[in-house]
Amino acid sequence: MSVKPSIDPPASSGDGDVRKPFVGPEDLGSFDASKSLGEPGAFPYARGPHRTMYTSRLWTMRQFAGFGSAEDTNERFKYLLANGQHGLSTAFDLPTLMGRDSDDPLALGEVGRCGVAVASLADMRRLFDGIDLGSVSTSMTINAPAAILLAFYIAVAEEQGVASDKLRGTLQNDILKEFHAQNEYVFPPGPSVQLVVDTIEYCTKHLPQWNTVSVSGYHIREAGANAAEELAFTLADGMAYVQHSIDRGLDVDAFAPRLSFFFDVHNDFFEEIAKLRAARRIWAHTMRDRFGAKNERSWLLRMHCQTAGVTLTEQQPMNNVVRVAYQAMAGVLGGTQSLHTNSMDETLALPSEQAAKLALRTQQVLACETNVTQTVDPLAGSYFVEKMTNEIEAKAYAIIDQIDAMGGVLQAVDRGFFRRRIAESAHATQRSIDAGDTEIVGVNAFVDEEASGGVDILQITQQTEDMQTARLKELKATREKARHATSLDRLRQDAEDGANVMPALIEAAKAGATVGEMMETMKSVFGSYDGGPEW
Repeated sequence: MSVKPSIDPPASSGDGDVRKPFVGPEDLGSFDASKSLGEPGAFPYARGPHRTMYTSRLWTMRQFAGFGSAEDTNERFKYLLANGQHGLSTAFDLPTLMGRDSDDPLALGEVGRCGVAVASLADMRRLFDGIDLGSVSTSMTINAPAAILLAFYIAVAEEQGVASDKLRGTLQNDILKEFHAQNEYVFPPGPSVQLVVDTIEYCTKHLPQWNTVSVSGYHIREAGANAAEELAFTLADGMAYVQHSIDRGLDVDAFAPRLSFFFDVHNDFFEEIAKLRAARRIWAHTMRDRFGAKNERSWLLRMHCQTAGVTLTEQQPMNNVVRVAYQAMAGVLGGTQSLHTNSMDETLALPSEQAAKLALRTQQVLACETNVTQTVDPLAGSYFVEKMTNEIEAKAYAIIDQIDAMGGVLQAVDRGFFRRRIAESAHATQRSIDAGDTEIVGVNAFVDEEASGGVDILQITQQTEDMQTARLKELKATREKARHATSLDRLRQDAEDGANVMPALIEAAKAGATVGEMMETMKSVFGSYDGGPEW
Protein backbone atom coordinates (compact mmCIF):
# COMPACT_ATOMS: atom_id res chain seq x y z
CA MET A 1 0.00 0.00 0.00
CA SER A 2 1.14 3.56 -0.61
CA VAL A 3 2.80 5.41 2.25
CA LYS A 4 1.28 8.87 2.42
CA PRO A 5 0.91 11.77 4.80
CA SER A 6 -2.40 12.35 6.52
CA ILE A 7 -4.51 14.67 4.38
CA ASP A 8 -8.15 15.59 4.44
CA PRO A 9 -10.31 13.86 1.81
CA PRO A 10 -11.55 16.12 -0.99
CA ALA A 11 -14.73 18.06 -0.38
CA SER A 12 -15.82 17.15 -3.90
CA SER A 13 -14.65 14.65 -6.46
CA GLY A 14 -13.30 17.33 -8.84
CA ASP A 15 -12.79 16.20 -12.47
CA GLY A 16 -15.99 17.44 -14.05
CA ASP A 17 -17.78 18.54 -10.87
CA VAL A 18 -19.07 22.07 -10.46
CA ARG A 19 -16.63 24.00 -8.31
CA LYS A 20 -17.52 26.34 -5.50
CA PRO A 21 -17.60 29.96 -6.64
CA PHE A 22 -15.85 31.04 -3.46
CA VAL A 23 -13.16 29.19 -1.51
CA GLY A 24 -11.97 30.25 1.93
CA PRO A 25 -9.81 28.95 4.77
CA GLU A 26 -12.64 26.74 6.03
CA ASP A 27 -12.32 24.68 2.83
CA LEU A 28 -8.76 23.65 3.71
CA GLY A 29 -9.69 21.81 6.88
CA SER A 30 -6.60 21.03 8.95
CA PHE A 31 -4.23 22.34 6.29
CA ASP A 32 -0.78 23.02 7.79
CA ALA A 33 1.33 25.15 5.45
CA SER A 34 4.56 24.25 7.22
CA LYS A 35 4.02 20.55 6.52
CA SER A 36 2.13 20.64 3.21
CA LEU A 37 4.11 23.41 1.55
CA GLY A 38 7.39 24.07 3.27
CA GLU A 39 9.83 26.33 1.48
CA PRO A 40 10.78 26.20 -2.21
CA GLY A 41 13.54 23.66 -2.67
CA ALA A 42 12.68 21.89 0.59
CA PHE A 43 10.65 18.79 1.44
CA PRO A 44 7.93 18.09 0.29
CA TYR A 45 8.75 20.34 -2.69
CA ALA A 46 5.20 21.44 -3.46
CA ARG A 47 6.62 24.89 -4.12
CA GLY A 48 9.29 23.64 -6.52
CA PRO A 49 12.44 21.51 -6.47
CA HIS A 50 14.82 24.49 -6.28
CA ARG A 51 14.88 27.35 -3.80
CA THR A 52 15.27 30.15 -6.36
CA MET A 53 13.44 28.48 -9.28
CA TYR A 54 13.18 30.80 -12.30
CA THR A 55 14.51 33.83 -10.47
CA SER A 56 18.01 32.48 -11.07
CA ARG A 57 17.53 30.03 -13.97
CA LEU A 58 14.76 29.67 -16.54
CA TRP A 59 13.20 26.36 -17.46
CA THR A 60 14.73 24.53 -20.44
CA MET A 61 12.89 25.44 -23.64
CA ARG A 62 12.53 22.45 -25.91
CA GLN A 63 10.68 22.06 -29.20
CA PHE A 64 9.93 18.52 -30.34
CA ALA A 65 11.68 18.12 -33.70
CA GLY A 66 11.93 15.18 -36.03
CA PHE A 67 10.79 14.53 -39.57
CA GLY A 68 11.98 13.05 -42.82
CA SER A 69 15.63 12.11 -43.06
CA ALA A 70 18.32 12.59 -40.45
CA GLU A 71 19.64 15.53 -42.49
CA ASP A 72 16.20 17.21 -42.50
CA THR A 73 15.96 17.00 -38.72
CA ASN A 74 19.58 18.05 -38.25
CA GLU A 75 18.77 21.22 -40.15
CA ARG A 76 15.71 21.86 -37.93
CA PHE A 77 17.81 21.24 -34.80
CA LYS A 78 20.32 23.87 -35.88
CA TYR A 79 17.52 26.30 -36.76
CA LEU A 80 15.93 25.97 -33.31
CA LEU A 81 19.26 26.28 -31.50
CA ALA A 82 20.03 29.42 -33.49
CA ASN A 83 16.66 30.87 -32.43
CA GLY A 84 17.29 30.43 -28.71
CA GLN A 85 16.20 26.87 -27.90
CA HIS A 86 18.11 25.44 -24.94
CA GLY A 87 18.05 21.70 -25.70
CA LEU A 88 17.13 19.23 -28.41
CA SER A 89 14.04 17.03 -28.32
CA THR A 90 13.93 14.22 -30.86
CA ALA A 91 10.82 12.68 -32.43
CA PHE A 92 11.27 9.39 -34.28
CA ASP A 93 9.09 8.00 -37.04
CA LEU A 94 6.67 5.11 -36.49
CA PRO A 95 8.93 2.34 -37.85
CA THR A 96 11.72 3.43 -35.49
CA LEU A 97 9.29 3.68 -32.56
CA MET A 98 8.15 0.13 -33.26
CA GLY A 99 11.72 -1.18 -33.62
CA ARG A 100 11.51 -1.74 -37.38
CA ASP A 101 13.96 -0.77 -40.08
CA SER A 102 12.96 1.65 -42.82
CA ASP A 103 13.08 -1.16 -45.41
CA ASP A 104 10.74 -3.43 -43.43
CA PRO A 105 7.59 -4.17 -45.50
CA LEU A 106 5.47 -2.93 -42.58
CA ALA A 107 7.30 0.43 -42.72
CA LEU A 108 6.00 1.17 -46.22
CA GLY A 109 4.52 4.67 -46.39
CA GLU A 110 5.54 5.58 -42.82
CA VAL A 111 9.25 6.35 -43.18
CA GLY A 112 9.99 9.86 -41.91
CA ARG A 113 6.29 10.77 -41.77
CA CYS A 114 5.69 11.39 -38.04
CA GLY A 115 9.32 11.81 -37.01
CA VAL A 116 12.87 11.18 -38.15
CA ALA A 117 13.88 7.80 -39.56
CA VAL A 118 16.81 6.28 -37.63
CA ALA A 119 17.67 2.66 -38.41
CA SER A 120 21.43 2.57 -37.89
CA LEU A 121 24.43 4.24 -36.31
CA ALA A 122 25.01 5.98 -39.64
CA ASP A 123 21.59 7.66 -39.35
CA MET A 124 22.34 8.79 -35.80
CA ARG A 125 25.68 10.16 -36.99
CA ARG A 126 23.89 12.24 -39.64
CA LEU A 127 21.24 13.37 -37.16
CA PHE A 128 23.82 15.07 -34.94
CA ASP A 129 26.32 16.12 -37.58
CA GLY A 130 27.94 19.40 -36.56
CA ILE A 131 26.31 19.37 -33.11
CA ASP A 132 28.64 18.94 -30.14
CA LEU A 133 27.04 16.31 -27.91
CA GLY A 134 29.22 17.46 -25.05
CA SER A 135 27.60 20.90 -24.99
CA VAL A 136 23.94 20.16 -25.72
CA SER A 137 21.21 18.35 -23.78
CA THR A 138 19.26 15.88 -25.90
CA SER A 139 15.88 14.32 -25.22
CA MET A 140 14.84 11.24 -27.20
CA THR A 141 11.21 10.14 -27.29
CA ILE A 142 11.66 6.42 -27.79
CA ASN A 143 10.48 3.44 -25.77
CA ALA A 144 10.55 -0.18 -26.94
CA PRO A 145 13.92 0.26 -28.75
CA ALA A 146 15.13 2.94 -26.32
CA ALA A 147 18.23 1.00 -25.27
CA ILE A 148 19.27 0.70 -28.93
CA LEU A 149 18.89 4.41 -29.67
CA LEU A 150 20.87 5.18 -26.51
CA ALA A 151 23.59 2.84 -27.76
CA PHE A 152 23.70 4.75 -31.05
CA TYR A 153 23.95 8.07 -29.19
CA ILE A 154 26.79 6.82 -26.97
CA ALA A 155 28.66 5.55 -30.04
CA VAL A 156 28.30 8.89 -31.88
CA ALA A 157 29.51 10.76 -28.80
CA GLU A 158 32.53 8.47 -28.63
CA GLU A 159 33.28 9.25 -32.29
CA GLN A 160 33.13 12.96 -31.43
CA GLY A 161 35.55 12.44 -28.55
CA VAL A 162 32.90 13.11 -25.90
CA ALA A 163 33.16 10.89 -22.84
CA SER A 164 29.99 9.17 -21.66
CA ASP A 165 30.13 10.89 -18.29
CA LYS A 166 29.78 14.26 -20.07
CA LEU A 167 26.58 13.38 -21.90
CA ARG A 168 23.43 15.20 -20.79
CA GLY A 169 19.91 14.38 -21.83
CA THR A 170 16.84 12.28 -21.27
CA LEU A 171 15.66 8.97 -22.66
CA GLN A 172 11.89 8.62 -22.46
CA ASN A 173 12.29 4.86 -22.01
CA ASP A 174 8.90 4.53 -20.24
CA ILE A 175 7.56 1.27 -21.60
CA LEU A 176 4.81 0.86 -19.00
CA LYS A 177 2.74 3.73 -20.34
CA GLU A 178 2.83 2.02 -23.75
CA PHE A 179 0.83 -0.84 -22.24
CA HIS A 180 -1.63 1.68 -20.76
CA ALA A 181 -2.16 4.04 -23.64
CA GLN A 182 0.15 4.43 -26.65
CA ASN A 183 0.54 0.76 -27.66
CA GLU A 184 4.07 1.06 -29.08
CA TYR A 185 5.36 -2.02 -27.28
CA VAL A 186 7.17 -5.02 -28.76
CA PHE A 187 8.18 -7.38 -25.93
CA PRO A 188 5.95 -8.59 -23.07
CA PRO A 189 5.71 -6.34 -20.00
CA GLY A 190 8.21 -8.29 -17.86
CA PRO A 191 11.15 -8.32 -20.31
CA SER A 192 10.27 -4.78 -21.36
CA VAL A 193 10.75 -3.52 -17.80
CA GLN A 194 13.94 -5.60 -17.57
CA LEU A 195 15.33 -3.62 -20.53
CA VAL A 196 14.45 -0.36 -18.81
CA VAL A 197 16.32 -1.47 -15.71
CA ASP A 198 19.31 -2.40 -17.92
CA THR A 199 19.51 1.21 -19.09
CA ILE A 200 19.09 2.53 -15.53
CA GLU A 201 21.89 0.28 -14.30
CA TYR A 202 24.22 1.11 -17.20
CA CYS A 203 23.68 4.87 -17.04
CA THR A 204 24.07 4.94 -13.27
CA LYS A 205 27.56 3.54 -13.77
CA HIS A 206 28.61 5.25 -17.00
CA LEU A 207 26.32 8.25 -17.79
CA PRO A 208 25.88 10.00 -14.44
CA GLN A 209 24.35 13.14 -15.98
CA TRP A 210 21.81 11.27 -18.10
CA ASN A 211 18.12 11.06 -17.12
CA THR A 212 17.47 7.37 -17.60
CA VAL A 213 13.66 7.36 -17.72
CA SER A 214 11.14 10.09 -18.38
CA VAL A 215 8.11 8.58 -16.68
CA SER A 216 5.36 9.84 -18.92
CA GLY A 217 1.84 10.89 -18.07
CA TYR A 218 1.56 12.83 -21.30
CA HIS A 219 0.45 9.92 -23.48
CA ILE A 220 -1.86 8.62 -20.77
CA ARG A 221 -3.64 11.98 -20.68
CA GLU A 222 -3.71 12.31 -24.46
CA ALA A 223 -5.42 8.90 -24.62
CA GLY A 224 -8.28 10.20 -22.48
CA ALA A 225 -7.34 9.92 -18.80
CA ASN A 226 -8.39 12.73 -16.49
CA ALA A 227 -5.89 14.76 -14.44
CA ALA A 228 -6.03 12.56 -11.33
CA GLU A 229 -5.59 9.38 -13.40
CA GLU A 230 -2.67 10.88 -15.30
CA LEU A 231 -1.02 11.76 -12.00
CA ALA A 232 -1.69 8.41 -10.32
CA PHE A 233 -0.79 6.19 -13.27
CA THR A 234 2.42 8.11 -13.92
CA LEU A 235 3.62 7.98 -10.33
CA ALA A 236 2.65 4.31 -10.02
CA ASP A 237 4.78 3.55 -13.08
CA GLY A 238 7.66 5.47 -11.52
CA MET A 239 7.29 3.46 -8.34
CA ALA A 240 7.40 0.25 -10.38
CA TYR A 241 10.70 1.23 -12.02
CA VAL A 242 12.15 2.08 -8.62
CA GLN A 243 11.08 -1.26 -7.14
CA HIS A 244 12.39 -3.30 -10.08
CA SER A 245 15.72 -1.45 -9.93
CA ILE A 246 16.01 -2.11 -6.21
CA ASP A 247 15.18 -5.76 -6.88
CA ARG A 248 18.09 -5.78 -9.37
CA GLY A 249 20.33 -4.82 -6.46
CA LEU A 250 20.76 -1.13 -7.24
CA ASP A 251 21.05 1.43 -4.45
CA VAL A 252 17.98 3.68 -4.63
CA ASP A 253 20.05 6.78 -3.94
CA ALA A 254 22.41 5.90 -6.79
CA PHE A 255 19.76 5.88 -9.54
CA ALA A 256 16.68 7.75 -8.26
CA PRO A 257 18.11 11.27 -8.72
CA ARG A 258 18.23 10.62 -12.47
CA LEU A 259 14.59 9.64 -12.91
CA SER A 260 12.47 12.38 -14.44
CA PHE A 261 8.79 12.86 -15.27
CA PHE A 262 6.78 14.13 -18.23
CA PHE A 263 3.33 15.66 -17.77
CA ASP A 264 0.61 16.98 -20.05
CA VAL A 265 -0.72 20.50 -19.46
CA HIS A 266 -4.38 20.90 -20.42
CA ASN A 267 -6.85 23.76 -20.51
CA ASP A 268 -8.11 23.61 -16.91
CA PHE A 269 -5.60 26.20 -15.77
CA PHE A 270 -5.65 25.84 -11.98
CA GLU A 271 -6.19 22.06 -12.02
CA GLU A 272 -3.01 21.64 -14.04
CA ILE A 273 -1.03 23.81 -11.63
CA ALA A 274 -2.41 21.82 -8.69
CA LYS A 275 -1.55 18.53 -10.42
CA LEU A 276 2.11 19.47 -10.83
CA ARG A 277 2.39 20.69 -7.24
CA ALA A 278 0.75 17.50 -5.93
CA ALA A 279 3.05 15.35 -8.07
CA ARG A 280 6.14 16.66 -6.32
CA ARG A 281 4.58 16.21 -2.89
CA ILE A 282 3.50 12.62 -3.51
CA TRP A 283 6.85 11.63 -5.00
CA ALA A 284 8.82 13.17 -2.12
CA HIS A 285 6.85 11.22 0.49
CA THR A 286 6.98 8.03 -1.59
CA MET A 287 10.73 8.08 -2.09
CA ARG A 288 11.49 8.94 1.53
CA ASP A 289 8.85 6.89 3.32
CA ARG A 290 8.14 3.96 0.99
CA PHE A 291 11.57 3.33 -0.54
CA GLY A 292 13.74 4.70 2.26
CA ALA A 293 15.81 7.02 0.08
CA LYS A 294 18.22 9.10 2.15
CA ASN A 295 19.58 11.45 -0.51
CA GLU A 296 17.37 14.54 -0.83
CA ARG A 297 17.95 14.51 -4.60
CA SER A 298 16.15 11.17 -4.67
CA TRP A 299 13.07 12.87 -3.22
CA LEU A 300 12.92 15.52 -5.94
CA LEU A 301 10.47 15.08 -8.79
CA ARG A 302 11.96 16.89 -11.78
CA MET A 303 9.60 17.32 -14.69
CA HIS A 304 9.25 18.20 -18.33
CA CYS A 305 5.86 19.47 -19.46
CA GLN A 306 4.24 19.71 -22.86
CA THR A 307 1.12 21.58 -23.83
CA ALA A 308 -1.80 19.34 -24.72
CA GLY A 309 -1.83 18.18 -28.32
CA VAL A 310 -5.27 16.64 -27.89
CA THR A 311 -6.76 20.09 -27.14
CA LEU A 312 -5.63 21.53 -30.48
CA THR A 313 -8.23 21.83 -33.22
CA GLU A 314 -8.21 21.73 -36.99
CA GLN A 315 -11.03 24.28 -36.93
CA GLN A 316 -9.74 27.83 -36.55
CA PRO A 317 -6.14 26.69 -36.00
CA MET A 318 -4.96 30.16 -34.96
CA ASN A 319 -6.92 29.57 -31.75
CA ASN A 320 -4.31 26.94 -30.90
CA VAL A 321 -1.73 29.68 -30.35
CA VAL A 322 -3.91 31.05 -27.53
CA ARG A 323 -4.55 27.62 -26.02
CA VAL A 324 -0.84 26.84 -25.99
CA ALA A 325 0.03 30.15 -24.34
CA TYR A 326 -2.38 29.57 -21.43
CA GLN A 327 -1.20 25.97 -21.02
CA ALA A 328 2.44 27.09 -21.05
CA MET A 329 1.68 29.63 -18.31
CA ALA A 330 0.10 26.85 -16.21
CA GLY A 331 3.20 24.69 -16.66
CA VAL A 332 5.45 27.51 -15.50
CA LEU A 333 3.27 28.45 -12.53
CA GLY A 334 3.21 24.74 -11.66
CA GLY A 335 7.02 24.73 -11.52
CA THR A 336 8.19 22.70 -14.51
CA GLN A 337 11.93 22.36 -15.25
CA SER A 338 11.50 21.97 -18.99
CA LEU A 339 8.72 22.92 -21.41
CA HIS A 340 7.60 22.15 -24.95
CA THR A 341 4.96 24.31 -26.58
CA ASN A 342 2.96 22.72 -29.40
CA SER A 343 2.74 24.35 -32.79
CA MET A 344 -0.61 25.60 -34.05
CA ASP A 345 -0.57 23.34 -37.12
CA GLU A 346 0.05 19.99 -35.39
CA THR A 347 -3.49 18.73 -35.97
CA LEU A 348 -2.85 19.07 -39.71
CA ALA A 349 0.75 17.89 -40.10
CA LEU A 350 4.17 17.94 -38.51
CA PRO A 351 5.05 21.52 -37.51
CA SER A 352 6.25 23.87 -40.20
CA GLU A 353 9.39 25.88 -39.51
CA GLN A 354 7.45 29.09 -38.92
CA ALA A 355 4.91 27.43 -36.64
CA ALA A 356 7.70 25.83 -34.60
CA LYS A 357 9.40 29.20 -34.21
CA LEU A 358 6.14 30.84 -33.09
CA ALA A 359 5.69 28.09 -30.48
CA LEU A 360 9.21 28.76 -29.21
CA ARG A 361 8.55 32.52 -29.19
CA THR A 362 5.50 31.80 -27.00
CA GLN A 363 7.82 30.51 -24.30
CA GLN A 364 10.22 33.39 -24.76
CA VAL A 365 7.46 35.99 -24.38
CA LEU A 366 6.32 34.17 -21.25
CA ALA A 367 9.84 34.18 -19.84
CA CYS A 368 10.88 37.71 -20.80
CA GLU A 369 7.72 39.83 -20.75
CA THR A 370 5.22 38.58 -18.15
CA ASN A 371 7.44 38.83 -15.04
CA VAL A 372 6.14 35.49 -13.72
CA THR A 373 9.77 34.45 -13.28
CA GLN A 374 10.45 37.09 -10.61
CA THR A 375 8.63 35.29 -7.78
CA VAL A 376 8.92 31.65 -6.74
CA ASP A 377 5.55 29.84 -6.63
CA PRO A 378 3.38 32.99 -6.55
CA LEU A 379 0.18 30.96 -6.09
CA ALA A 380 1.27 29.33 -2.80
CA GLY A 381 -1.29 29.91 -0.07
CA SER A 382 -4.17 30.54 -2.46
CA TYR A 383 -7.18 28.87 -0.80
CA PHE A 384 -8.41 27.65 -4.18
CA VAL A 385 -5.06 26.33 -5.41
CA GLU A 386 -4.21 24.62 -2.12
CA LYS A 387 -7.67 23.03 -1.97
CA MET A 388 -7.30 21.73 -5.53
CA THR A 389 -3.80 20.44 -4.77
CA ASN A 390 -5.09 18.54 -1.74
CA GLU A 391 -8.02 17.11 -3.70
CA ILE A 392 -6.04 15.83 -6.67
CA GLU A 393 -3.39 14.43 -4.32
CA ALA A 394 -6.02 12.48 -2.37
CA LYS A 395 -7.58 11.12 -5.57
CA ALA A 396 -4.20 10.06 -6.90
CA TYR A 397 -3.33 8.24 -3.67
CA ALA A 398 -6.67 6.40 -3.81
CA ILE A 399 -5.92 5.16 -7.35
CA ILE A 400 -2.35 4.16 -6.41
CA ASP A 401 -3.80 2.16 -3.51
CA GLN A 402 -6.05 0.32 -6.00
CA ILE A 403 -3.01 -0.56 -8.14
CA ASP A 404 -1.05 -1.73 -5.09
CA ALA A 405 -3.99 -3.89 -4.03
CA MET A 406 -3.82 -5.69 -7.39
CA GLY A 407 -0.18 -6.55 -6.73
CA GLY A 408 1.42 -3.67 -8.62
CA VAL A 409 1.57 -2.16 -12.08
CA LEU A 410 2.39 -5.33 -14.05
CA GLN A 411 -0.52 -7.18 -12.47
CA ALA A 412 -2.82 -4.22 -13.15
CA VAL A 413 -1.69 -4.25 -16.79
CA ASP A 414 -2.60 -7.93 -17.04
CA ARG A 415 -6.07 -7.16 -15.68
CA GLY A 416 -6.66 -4.33 -18.14
CA PHE A 417 -7.12 -1.82 -15.32
CA PHE A 418 -5.37 1.12 -17.00
CA ARG A 419 -7.01 0.68 -20.39
CA ARG A 420 -10.46 0.39 -18.85
CA ARG A 421 -10.10 3.52 -16.73
CA ILE A 422 -8.71 5.56 -19.62
CA ALA A 423 -11.47 4.40 -21.99
CA GLU A 424 -14.17 5.30 -19.47
CA SER A 425 -12.74 8.77 -18.91
CA ALA A 426 -12.28 9.40 -22.63
CA HIS A 427 -15.89 8.38 -23.26
CA ALA A 428 -17.16 10.70 -20.53
CA THR A 429 -15.18 13.63 -21.96
CA GLN A 430 -16.47 13.05 -25.49
CA ARG A 431 -20.05 12.79 -24.27
CA SER A 432 -19.66 16.12 -22.50
CA ILE A 433 -18.34 17.76 -25.69
CA ASP A 434 -21.07 16.20 -27.83
CA ALA A 435 -23.73 17.43 -25.40
CA GLY A 436 -22.27 20.93 -25.42
CA ASP A 437 -21.54 20.84 -21.68
CA THR A 438 -17.83 21.24 -22.44
CA GLU A 439 -17.31 24.05 -24.92
CA ILE A 440 -14.50 23.97 -27.48
CA VAL A 441 -14.16 27.24 -29.35
CA GLY A 442 -14.45 26.66 -33.07
CA VAL A 443 -15.79 23.12 -32.61
CA ASN A 444 -19.08 23.37 -30.70
CA ALA A 445 -18.95 27.06 -29.74
CA PHE A 446 -18.32 30.14 -31.88
CA VAL A 447 -18.23 27.96 -34.97
CA ASP A 448 -17.56 29.34 -38.45
CA GLU A 449 -16.95 27.77 -41.82
CA GLU A 450 -13.19 28.16 -41.69
CA ALA A 451 -11.50 24.78 -41.38
CA SER A 452 -7.74 24.96 -41.75
CA GLY A 453 -7.54 28.72 -42.22
CA GLY A 454 -5.15 28.42 -45.15
CA VAL A 455 -2.26 27.30 -42.93
CA ASP A 456 0.74 26.08 -44.90
CA ILE A 457 1.70 22.60 -43.73
CA LEU A 458 4.88 20.57 -43.90
CA GLN A 459 4.93 17.91 -46.62
CA ILE A 460 7.07 14.75 -46.42
CA THR A 461 7.79 13.31 -49.87
CA GLN A 462 8.36 9.73 -51.02
CA GLN A 463 11.96 10.72 -51.74
CA THR A 464 12.77 10.40 -48.03
CA GLU A 465 11.71 6.76 -47.92
CA ASP A 466 13.48 5.92 -51.17
CA MET A 467 16.73 7.48 -49.99
CA GLN A 468 16.53 5.83 -46.59
CA THR A 469 15.93 2.33 -47.96
CA ALA A 470 18.76 2.76 -50.47
CA ARG A 471 21.14 3.71 -47.67
CA LEU A 472 20.14 0.67 -45.66
CA LYS A 473 20.71 -1.59 -48.62
CA GLU A 474 24.21 -0.16 -49.04
CA LEU A 475 24.97 -0.51 -45.31
CA LYS A 476 23.94 -4.14 -45.25
CA ALA A 477 26.03 -4.89 -48.34
CA THR A 478 29.23 -3.19 -47.18
CA ARG A 479 29.46 -3.82 -43.42
CA GLU A 480 31.91 -6.37 -42.05
CA LYS A 481 29.76 -9.50 -42.02
CA ALA A 482 31.71 -11.52 -39.44
CA ARG A 483 31.81 -8.66 -36.95
CA HIS A 484 28.10 -8.00 -37.48
CA ALA A 485 27.14 -11.65 -36.94
CA THR A 486 29.36 -12.00 -33.87
CA SER A 487 27.85 -8.91 -32.27
CA LEU A 488 24.29 -10.21 -32.70
CA ASP A 489 25.32 -13.60 -31.31
CA ARG A 490 26.66 -11.86 -28.21
CA LEU A 491 23.45 -9.86 -27.85
CA ARG A 492 21.35 -13.03 -28.06
CA GLN A 493 23.54 -14.80 -25.50
CA ASP A 494 23.47 -11.89 -23.06
CA ALA A 495 19.69 -11.72 -23.33
CA GLU A 496 19.40 -15.46 -22.68
CA ASP A 497 21.77 -15.22 -19.70
CA GLY A 498 19.86 -12.32 -18.14
CA ALA A 499 22.93 -10.08 -18.41
CA ASN A 500 22.70 -6.34 -18.93
CA VAL A 501 22.43 -6.00 -22.73
CA MET A 502 23.67 -2.39 -23.02
CA PRO A 503 27.34 -3.29 -23.72
CA ALA A 504 26.23 -5.78 -26.37
CA LEU A 505 23.92 -3.22 -27.98
CA ILE A 506 26.74 -0.66 -28.19
CA GLU A 507 29.01 -3.27 -29.76
CA ALA A 508 26.30 -4.27 -32.26
CA ALA A 509 25.65 -0.62 -33.14
CA LYS A 510 29.33 -0.11 -33.95
CA ALA A 511 29.28 -3.33 -36.03
CA GLY A 512 26.57 -1.93 -38.30
CA ALA A 513 23.59 -3.79 -36.84
CA THR A 514 20.28 -2.04 -37.42
CA VAL A 515 17.42 -1.28 -35.07
CA GLY A 516 15.30 -4.02 -36.63
CA GLU A 517 18.04 -6.63 -36.43
CA MET A 518 18.77 -5.96 -32.77
CA MET A 519 15.07 -5.97 -31.92
CA GLU A 520 14.52 -9.27 -33.74
CA THR A 521 17.49 -10.77 -31.91
CA MET A 522 16.04 -9.83 -28.54
CA LYS A 523 12.55 -10.88 -29.63
CA SER A 524 13.92 -14.40 -30.25
CA VAL A 525 14.65 -14.51 -26.50
CA PHE A 526 11.98 -12.29 -24.92
CA GLY A 527 9.08 -13.07 -27.26
CA SER A 528 6.51 -10.53 -28.43
CA TYR A 529 3.29 -9.16 -26.96
CA ASP A 530 -0.11 -9.10 -28.62
CA GLY A 531 -1.73 -6.60 -26.27
CA GLY A 532 -3.20 -8.93 -23.69
CA PRO A 533 -6.81 -8.58 -22.53
CA GLU A 534 -8.77 -5.53 -23.65
CA TRP A 535 -10.09 -4.98 -20.12
